[in-house]
Order: sequence, then structure tokens, then C-alpha cells
Amino acid sequence: MQQTIAQTVGQALWPQSIGRQKALFILAGSLLMALFARISVPLPFSPVPITGQTFAVLLVGALLGGRDGAVSVLAYLVEGMSGLPIFANGVGGPAVLFGPTGGYLYGFIVAAFIVGQLCERGWDRRLGTTAAAMVIGDLAIYLCGLPWLARFVGVDNVLALGLLPFIPGDLLKIGLAALALPTSWMLIGRHSA
Repeated sequence: MQQTIAQTVGQALWPQSIGRQKALFILAGSLLMALFARISVPLPFSPVPITGQTFAVLLVGALLGGRDGAVSVLAYLVEGMSGLPIFANGVGGPAVLFGPTGGYLYGFIVAAFIVGQLCERGWDRRLGTTAAAMVIGDLAIYLCGLPWLARFVGVDNVLALGLLPFIPGDLLKIGLAALALPTSWMLIGRHSA
């Protein structure tokens, strides 16, 4: 029986990425997150906006793998902390990382790592397992973000302000990823069991 090495779509497309090329992919991932952060809708009742960031974070993890995906998110956070206006609503600076949404931002690192690890194990090959990987990544973001947010809005309000309004958008993002990743595998001709 031939043993296959699981990999992500990104690793399959660029299997020999090392050094500068790998650094470029990591920076490209941080740029993708910055671009998707521009998709931002403030909610008048919550300090947490609806953004495209989470979709980009999960996608970066899925494409780059666990370690490089997490490093890409870390690069994004460092870029934003340095003052570049790349977080939601076009803001930057260290205050964002210590504000109400800071826990979600830290959760991005965990989510990218988890999703990347799962995709490296072949979870991105099928619709159901891809969706499951994205749900697990999304849960990691909430597990970091909600306790942090509770410090600002109180435990009684945290679900209404930091989770429930985001579920429909999360389901859409998960659905898009669940369709895109297995389709990508079929297109590059490496769909495997």
C-alpha cells in the first residue's frame, strides 16, 4: 500500500516553496486578511463589526497549513499593531489588540493553525470535512473572543453582542470554503480519499 503525504491546496500547487517564496506566501496571506478586513459593517449595538476577516483567516490556514497559516496571522497582527490601518474599519495600532475585539484577533492565530493542521491531514478534500474544519476554526475564534469581549460588555451580554449576530455570516463563509477547497482539489487533479 502506497502511503500518501497529506498537504493543503497551497502546498500541492507550490510544493517546493522555501525561503523567500514561503515568506511571500505568508505576507500574501496577511495582505488577504487586510483586504477582507475592509469588508466591514459596524453594528450599532455591538463593539464587534461584521467583517470578512474570519473568512480570510480560515482560508489562509487552509491554504498555507497550520504553521505557516498561524505565522501569516501573526504577521497580520504585528502589521496592524505597528499602526498600519489594516484591521476592521481601517484602524490600526496596539489599542485594537487590547480593545473589545482583541480576543477575536488573537483567536485568529489559533484558528489558522487548527484549520491548517486539519487541511494538512486531508480534511479539505470533501465538502463535509471541509465544513467541519471551518466550524472548528470558527469555534476557536469564539472561544478566544467571547471571554475577552465579556470584560467589556459583561457576561450577560456577550452572546447577544459577540456571537448571535455573526452566525448567519459565519454559515455563509463556511459554506463558501466548503465548496471552494474540495473544488480546488478536483481542479488541480489531486483529489484523493
